[in-house]
Amino acid sequence: MRLRVAAIPALAVCLAGIPSLASADWEYPYNHPARSGAAERLSSGTPAAHPVDLDQEIARLNLVSATTADEPDAPDREDAPSKNAGQAVAQAMGEPLPDDGQTELLADIDRKVVEVGRGDTLLGLLVDAAVPRLDAHDAIEALRSVFDPRRLQVGQEIALLFQREAGSDRRFVGLELEPGVDRAVSVARLEGDAYEAVSIDKELQRRKAAASAVIDSSLFEAGASVGVPIPVMAAMIRAYSYDVDFQRDIQPGDEFQVMYERYFTDSGAAARDGDILYAALTLGGRRMELYRYKTRDGVVDYFNRQGESIRKALLRTPIDGARVSSKFGMRKHPVLGFSKMHAGMDFAAPSGTPIYAAGDGVVEEIGGKGSYGNYIRIKHNQQMATAYAHLSKFGPDMRRGGRVKQGDIIGYVGSTGRSTGPHLHYEVLRNGRQVNPMSVDLPTGIALQGAELAAFRRHVDESDRQFVANLQSAAQVAQTAGGIGDDHPQSCRGERSC
Repeated sequence: MRLRVAAIPALAVCLAGIPSLASADWEYPYNHPARSGAAERLSSGTPAAHPVDLDQEIARLNLVSATTADEPDAPDREDAPSKNAGQAVAQAMGEPLPDDGQTELLADIDRKVVEVGRGDTLLGLLVDAAVPRLDAHDAIEALRSVFDPRRLQVGQEIALLFQREAGSDRRFVGLELEPGVDRAVSVARLEGDAYEAVSIDKELQRRKAAASAVIDSSLFEAGASVGVPIPVMAAMIRAYSYDVDFQRDIQPGDEFQVMYERYFTDSGAAARDGDILYAALTLGGRRMELYRYKTRDGVVDYFNRQGESIRKALLRTPIDGARVSSKFGMRKHPVLGFSKMHAGMDFAAPSGTPIYAAGDGVVEEIGGKGSYGNYIRIKHNQQMATAYAHLSKFGPDMRRGGRVKQGDIIGYVGSTGRSTGPHLHYEVLRNGRQVNPMSVDLPTGIALQGAELAAFRRHVDESDRQFVANLQSAAQVAQTAGGIGDDHPQSCRGERSC
């Protein structure tokens, strides 16, 4: 009789060396479960509606030829006993052969799917699904070695595996979940009632995507109109934040271009976004380009077309997507009601928005500071320092004397101190005096020379060629989408990877 199983991950129950699953490039079928309708909070305890034929899995892994090579006189696969199939799998995975009767256990596995709801804990979900509390605790402790259960998201599905025993009894033997499209996690019960967890990272395919658009209102909206992911647009803003004030410098009719990486699973699902490889901003007729380049010394940075690093000592805007609510200079104070020098820049943003260190340095002062509220001052060198006020809370590990790197999260937007609403008050100090953050002259980074510059120029030519090719491909996809009709996803517009 041909062996049929409800969930291949139950092999982990029978085979001792679970970690070799990853080395064998084994892909669990539960990574792509068949669905018909919305998942119930507690699905039926019956086996999956579409059990996996182990013979088909063997054929997919090219294991049959290995078996027949050892036994030239073996009967046809259709007539071969299921024990041979189990032996082929075990031999191919470099595992000991299962004892007689163990393969039969695979047919006795029920799979129950539970869904994480708001306020749920993994322990509570398991206990509610009739998993003994001690077993649930031990399984969760094993899971912690590869995945933090506190990171479960609302709507996350978890498959619970039960072995059917005599009568109506069932024994909990493990669980499965996918924390992301690029990763699967499994916990299996071993002999002696111990549990072991394994995490399998799916192989991802890297593709390049390119987009170009005219800016009508904001850079974020222009990016969304051509399908550029928000994290990519945020990275682009950070890269240009040395030179561009995104509240004042961008006007309708300006343009942007970008080429970036995206990673996909074998099934074509987008897993994550990669690095920006090339970008260009045209603001008021002035074109600013940047290229991602790795030097022969292993330094990775962004350079302009002339081979000069775009990195400067300080960021002009140490916050993403904020609106300038008050500029440097004299103003009527919103709380005091009279004209007063405003010695910094105010950026209005929702409470909790991350604030970044404008440059490398040492935390010189941190804590409450009168009308400033929660306050941090960072000393960057003998002359320059930056200060950040009205924070709701400080970043992790922030302390006086601690070192920070440019771009580290040092705190979060709030409305502490003398403030009418959540915003960041940002100051740049030169020799102890506040100066205008938008006009202060900031030194640039390194400039490539000699053979390194020649190599970079070849990299620029190749990046230009790739950008043009990817943009043309994106245009073809957009034209095809326009011919398909309204059923084609709008997110595919202007993006090659769709």
